Amino acid sequence: MTTTTFEAKKNTELRVFEFSDELATDLAEYVAQLSEISVKERGCFTIALSGGPIVNVMRKLCESPYQKMLDWSKWYVLWADERAVAKTHAESNYKMTKEGLLSKVPILNSHVYSINDTLTVEEAATDYEFTIRQLVKARTISVSKTNDCPKFDLILLSVGSTGSVASLHPNHPALELTDDWVTFITDSPEPPPERITFTMPVINSASNLVIIATGEDKAWAVQQSVSQMSENVGLGMSVPAKMVAPAEGKVVWFVDKEASKEIQFENDNFEL
Repeated sequence: MTTTTFEAKKNTELRVFEFSDELATDLAEYVAQLSEISVKERGCFTIALSGGPIVNVMRKLCESPYQKMLDWSKWYVLWADERAVAKTHAESNYKMTKEGLLSKVPILNSHVYSINDTLTVEEAATDYEFTIRQLVKARTISVSKTNDCPKFDLILLSVGSTGSVASLHPNHPALELTDDWVTFITDSPEPPPERITFTMPVINSASNLVIIATGEDKAWAVQQSVSQMSENVGLGMSVPAKMVAPAEGKVVWFVDKEASKEIQFENDNFEL
């Protein structure tokens, strides 16, 4: 496998892959390991997914050996963000996940928590936060010791070309929320405009975070997010992915060769 692994910022690892198939294979192995550890330690595995290329890069989990090796009955699947569209809509993250993953592995339907698509986007955000609070109350989802936020075993995100993660976009007021677990936006720069999303405190409370970046159009966002160079310090809300910095958890970036083009490995303080 043609992979290079770097230590970037604190608690952050960068894995660069020559080929997309290698990225998908390594991601499947990584997710499988996290699942096995969580099931052994807690009796379940809570994972929150996002849109973009996430489902496609998770495709190897539907194949041997993972399809039969993983204890899928212990998985609890939620979404870190969702478009306010019907579940049957082509742009629904739920629909894409169902077709690309859920229909191919034996995850229990009762363990899949999609957004209520019959509500307004504001109501759907409130309803989804209530769902998560019930799962925390039942101790299915752990709680962060630092801020009482839900502590997912894994949150899987993709980064946008502007540095967006989930549905948190550059300089958006939603980035400043500290008390809400789930919020909504009505002005996404990409259609559809109405979406619900985890807030940054919830993202940063996860035990493990994976961020996927594929394609040359993500190169700027990757460089700005993972570089330790002083000129990038203070970018803050202008690059949401740079705000992904869990106090206790770990972040692993899975990046293809094209998306790593703007990183200056010699100058950006990376360690092999």
